Amino acid sequence: MNSAKELPCIEAIVIGASAGGVEALLTILGPLREGFSLPIIVVLHLPEAGRSHLAEVFARRVSVPVLEARDKTRVEAGTLYFAGPGYHLSVEQDRSFSLSLEDRVHYSRPSIDYLFESAADAYGPALAAVLLTGANRDGARGLAQVKHRGGLTIVQDPDEAQVATMPLAALDTHQPDHILSIRGIGRLLIELERIAC
Repeated sequence: MNSAKELPCIEAIVIGASAGGVEALLTILGPLREGFSLPIIVVLHLPEAGRSHLAEVFARRVSVPVLEARDKTRVEAGTLYFAGPGYHLSVEQDRSFSLSLEDRVHYSRPSIDYLFESAADAYGPALAAVLLTGANRDGARGLAQVKHRGGLTIVQDPDEAQVATMPLAALDTHQPDHILSIRGIGRLLIELERIAC
């Protein structure tokens, strides 16, 4: 971790992942201590059928409260949110969630780009966005938008990703602030929370 580079003051974290994402997320989020104060909002590509069990799976494995994001609910500090299947998830200017049935992006709904771009507009430079393993290009454009709005961008090292397509697409689009291993990303999130606004 390059401590010479001042870390920004972050108010929220968004994470996008696809193929291989459950294992990657458990590695990153597992070590977070109880009382971790930043909200973390996750889009993980899911099969659309039925309901998602992600919230239950992660609730058993992490120390922070875990919820499926619901329409019109406010983003609360210290909570891990998952986008449910079948809906795009966005963050409004008042920092509440919005669900929509707009067209798929990169064959995906929820789409990582959709979440990242809306959160970039809502949080600006106070946002950290993390793109992990995955098999399509979703997230690359959204990550570039986070960077454009002054936020912090973090990409999983493609050499370590279970499926490198998604991280490589992001690196094609812009130079992120950090390219890190999964464990490095976990450590960075702990560091960002330690100096949170």
